Amino acid sequence: MSISAHSFVILLAEDEPADAHLVRAALIENRILATLQHVVDGRQVLEYLRQEGAQFANAPRPDLILLDLNMPRMNGRECLAAIKQDPALRDIPVVILTTSTVERDVLVSYDLGAAGYVTKPVDISQFIDAVRNLGDYWIKLVRLPRQL
Repeated sequence: MSISAHSFVILLAEDEPADAHLVRAALIENRILATLQHVVDGRQVLEYLRQEGAQFANAPRPDLILLDLNMPRMNGRECLAAIKQDPALRDIPVVILTTSTVERDVLVSYDLGAAGYVTKPVDISQFIDAVRNLGDYWIKLVRLPRQL
């Protein structure tokens, strides 16, 4: 079963409003037809995925999670570990999207089960290109598992 781009859901975990806005703008500029859901920390990611509370009761299951590492309350590493330990969630690909260039962060992220690690470019045009490449790969090229 192929995924229609119109039904593709991305969950963005990003505490920095400017970066979240930039991801949204890059999706629009690149004409990536996906629904972007946004949360601000790791705890909200898990609440969203488990449809906890009134805010997330009807949240659609994401096809892809873009996860920042440095967030309040629960950081990206802790969140990634929780996702990959949960049998109901571990098949959702998680791509780290962060400013960190620290090699240890890269190694730990992959060790915890990240599907990719992207360092946010500082240059806006490079950032837009990075989001386009993510969209091309995850929406157009890769076949993802679907929930039955």
